[in-house]
Amino acid sequence: MTAVSTLPEQIAAALLKIGAVALRPNQPFTWTSGIKSPIYCDNRLTISYPEIRELIADGFAAIIKAQYPDAEVIAGAATGGIPHAAWVAQKLNLPMIYVRDKPKGHGKENMIEGALKPGQKVVVIEDLISTGGSSLKVALAVNEAGAKSLAVLAIFTYQFASAEEVFAASHVPVQTLTNYTALLDVAVKQGAIQSEDITSMQSWRDNPQQFGK
Repeated sequence: MTAVSTLPEQIAAALLKIGAVALRPNQPFTWTSGIKSPIYCDNRLTISYPEIRELIADGFAAIIKAQYPDAEVIAGAATGGIPHAAWVAQKLNLPMIYVRDKPKGHGKENMIEGALKPGQKVVVIEDLISTGGSSLKVALAVNEAGAKSLAVLAIFTYQFASAEEVFAASHVPVQTLTNYTALLDVAVKQGAIQSEDITSMQSWRDNPQQFGK
């Protein structure tokens, strides 16, 4: 197995190792949306591996310290971002909240759980960026509550152009620990896919609706 050195490579290798990312360029998965995909990502598996979740938490914490040192609250996007937000908040000794995908249907009908004060600066933690819509919804919910979303940080992104566009339009920065490009590089080095699969897998990222047609 080829050694990896950069953090994006390390995390991509870790996701492949535990099966959080599975690659099947010749037998594509079918997503709920009906899209045929050569990749399936389930980053929830990372919570079961202490060394990997520590690597992820350290990566997030380093970005926040370097780029968002005025962050006052760490927000977890339900559900995949919640445990990672908790570990990051603990490392940085900051308060944590989490944000539902929609308001709770009973009681106070909260969408945001935890203490969030108007004007507080928040970094949102997510496990995966696909289209970007659900992650952006979390950031905007924080803003609508009177606080300020500094950025959305995620473990992995498919690097869809549509996701980059929605974040750019909303003026909410987004950054990930690893990405589809790094994953493909590591997968080829480790023999998880063949070099001849790269072209088709890159074309899927550029036009996922047409993959396999």
